[in-house]
Amino acid sequence: MERLIRRDDYLNRIIDKKENGVKEEQIIAIALDDDMFVQYRKPDELSKYIRSKIVNKDMYYILIDEVQYAITKEELKNPENIRLYNVLNGLMRLRNVDIYVTGSNSKMLTKDVLTAFRGRGDEVMVYPLSFREYYSFMGGDKSDAYEEYALYGGMPLVLFRKTDVEKMNYLRSLFTEVYFKDIVERYEIELPDVLEELTDDLCSSVGSLTNANKITNTLQSVKSIKVSGTTVSNYLNYLLESFLFGNAKRYDVKGKKYFEYPSKYYCTDVGLRNARLNFRQQEETHIMENIIYNELLSRGYSVDVGVVEIVESNGGKRRKKQCEIDFIVNRGSKKYYIQSALSISDPSKLETELRPLKNTRDFFKKIIVSKTSMKPWTDEDGILHLGLYEFLLNESSLDL
Repeated sequence: MERLIRRDDYLNRIIDKKENGVKEEQIIAIALDDDMFVQYRKPDELSKYIRSKIVNKDMYYILIDEVQYAITKEELKNPENIRLYNVLNGLMRLRNVDIYVTGSNSKMLTKDVLTAFRGRGDEVMVYPLSFREYYSFMGGDKSDAYEEYALYGGMPLVLFRKTDVEKMNYLRSLFTEVYFKDIVERYEIELPDVLEELTDDLCSSVGSLTNANKITNTLQSVKSIKVSGTTVSNYLNYLLESFLFGNAKRYDVKGKKYFEYPSKYYCTDVGLRNARLNFRQQEETHIMENIIYNELLSRGYSVDVGVVEIVESNGGKRRKKQCEIDFIVNRGSKKYYIQSALSISDPSKLETELRPLKNTRDFFKKIIVSKTSMKPWTDEDGILHLGLYEFLLNESSLDL
């Protein structure tokens, strides 16, 4: 079996193998960013080295970290010609190897890898730490831990930075020196200022509906930046492919079809989002919605934005109005409608949030998540009310 891993969680896998009785010599670990392995950045030398370690019919576990060091800039322009992929495909033909590959986000894109391996590799998505994982490490008061998480996010090394300044500097550096450099180099970005403005716009408006045309018009009219819609659309795709952002499409609940546009964009890690904005914009409502979106993805759900058409009567006149459900989530045969609400203490605010849920006219489970510590309860309309901490810390919370 073969696995292609986007993030470097392979150390845990090594530990697991050793605990299950795998011998040291059966694990072939190579970190291509280590100067000890510089010569193996040449794919041919890498192949020779690995094959020299496979000396019998025992199972061998090959772990290659920072694989982008074995890929040249010229090869990146034409991914199907990347020699490293031929080496890995050759190793996959051996019956007694299990291969794990990790690489920098945009220099080894999932679509390139899966194309090169022709369906013989499995994609393992590894997300930043969930709040449940973060809290299991931090402990203490739940609300305090959440506020920290909402500010600094779930990049694992944040946990080992002691001061606020160290955490902020780490996240800023990670965004600029790793993610942005990867994108600029990978795609030879000709308009980095446009990419910068686009990224800032998406970070500032997480959870807001937008599309390439809307962003293009804003850049031209407000920022006085001349750019084509095609360029903005391409840059949007680059940001998604680099795993900096995720997007949720709009789905017509009653019409049972997707809208072509606009979509909602969310940051894969809220800490990176805050760092990009220099920790100035702390819209609690949007950040909470972003955290809920990320949590749903990490649990394996597909996530869309719901649209429900409601007919209103006003002065004898009837008019149609589109109301939004924050998330429609699916996994297998299960489907849920979820609203994210920072506070529902105001009865009118609560009614606004519940209205689209009540008008779906179907029997799928409906849930509203609010920032409280209340215990779960179900109202007379069958809608489950969940506190934020219960939702985030209990993996089975949607089925309460």
